[in-house]
Amino acid sequence: MTPIIYLNAQGLFLLLAYQYLWGLIIQLQELLNIFYTKFNKRLLNTADNDTISSLANKRIQPLKHDLLNSSPKEVLTKMSIPSGLGILSLLFFNLADTYFVSLLGTNQLAALSFTFPVTFIFMSILIGLGTGLSSSLARLIGKGGKDNIAAYTINGLLLGFLLTLVLSSIGHLTITPLFNLLGAESVLIPYIKQYLSVWYIAVLFLVVPLMGNSALRATGNTKFPSLVMAVAGLINVILDPLFIFGWGVVPAMGIQGAAVATMISWALSMAASVILLRRSQLVAKFPFSWAYTRSVWRKILRIGRPAALSQVVNPIGNAILMSMLAAYESAAVAAFGVGIRIESLMLIAVTALSSSLTPFIAQNLGAGHTTRARNALLGSAKFSIVCQFVCYIIVAMLAKPIATLFSDDPYVIQYIVVFLRIVPFAYGALGIVIIFANGLNAYNRPGSSLLLNLARLFLILLPMAWLGSELLGPTGIFAAIAIANILIGGASYLLATQISEGKEV
Repeated sequence: MTPIIYLNAQGLFLLLAYQYLWGLIIQLQELLNIFYTKFNKRLLNTADNDTISSLANKRIQPLKHDLLNSSPKEVLTKMSIPSGLGILSLLFFNLADTYFVSLLGTNQLAALSFTFPVTFIFMSILIGLGTGLSSSLARLIGKGGKDNIAAYTINGLLLGFLLTLVLSSIGHLTITPLFNLLGAESVLIPYIKQYLSVWYIAVLFLVVPLMGNSALRATGNTKFPSLVMAVAGLINVILDPLFIFGWGVVPAMGIQGAAVATMISWALSMAASVILLRRSQLVAKFPFSWAYTRSVWRKILRIGRPAALSQVVNPIGNAILMSMLAAYESAAVAAFGVGIRIESLMLIAVTALSSSLTPFIAQNLGAGHTTRARNALLGSAKFSIVCQFVCYIIVAMLAKPIATLFSDDPYVIQYIVVFLRIVPFAYGALGIVIIFANGLNAYNRPGSSLLLNLARLFLILLPMAWLGSELLGPTGIFAAIAIANILIGGASYLLATQISEGKEV
């Protein structure tokens, strides 16, 4: 099907790109000022003969002081804004892919939508392992520990790479049976294989940027890693149309071109992240010991394993919901795929806040500041309600123009509009769930975080989605998602008021 409404689609996409670039320019200006200040300080201290180890401690100490003594609102704001830019970069990958692939037709868009829960599972695992790494490092810093943080970081990255390699190999061999099981039509399978055959290789380059960023966040550093991901997102947007539609000597690759562009962008971001980690003393030489490596892995997995499983719950739920929608028509599947991408965009502020909240709470708990940690958790939950309500009003009013950005199919547009006017109403409550779940990881109780997400999915969301499907079809499924988020969000806030370290929730 030939896409229509080129002008509106391009205009809205360029508006999003302008906002993204403006945030990138602001971050560049701040970072240039930081570089200039540090360069002058080094010129004034050339006679300093401290060892590399002592330099590393000097860099960590001020960050520790900020997270433990400065205003929580000020610290979390300073950490969350760069984190938001980094998260926006990852979402920009998906939104750019979705936009340009949508110009190929509804089948290609539906195929890409089917891959989203699977690809997000990989990202969720890496984010979960990064949470374990970040929480462990933050507690060490809060306690003033002398452990080798470089060894922690390197062993954490090794764990993430090996696990991703195994899973991507399995995924590559099971593309056809898996997506047949998920309900993909036979006409979509070739497009899914074209995309994932490259993406399963590309994801190996994402290990260092995602988990390395988590290690840097544990020290309070969010600006530099966010800049790396922001530049990578910009490169992806430039390369997408080049490889999807072709230009000059570059052949048109269709949906596979989107995966190729992503792979190149992630490879460049990995190279930049390695340099950043080395300069931050989070990657350095240390005596290798298999016993020590296993010890570090156990400490990371103690939090990272349930946190990763907790992260995986959402894409599994989305995959099940997508299979329910597939029983109706591809238009509903395509619309849901677009909807969950827009959901990620709308939740950027809350997601960035929650990622900054984890090291903040962990450091303060390590230092014994329990009241300060709980106040930050409750204040973040209240912010979610206000922020997401404002976002909902804007998106609900612009639902139709937003829908035309991603498709020219009237049925897809209709379903997208219904999604945007129902599901985002409950994003404030969903934000509380996200914040509380991350808070539980910081409180060293990732098992409770996992149980919370499992209860949301299997006890509330899926049964209600089945009932809504029987009564109202796709619209009933969308309504069930909103109601489930409101119920579990309210319960999460009540539990958050009672939380304290060492006490079961």
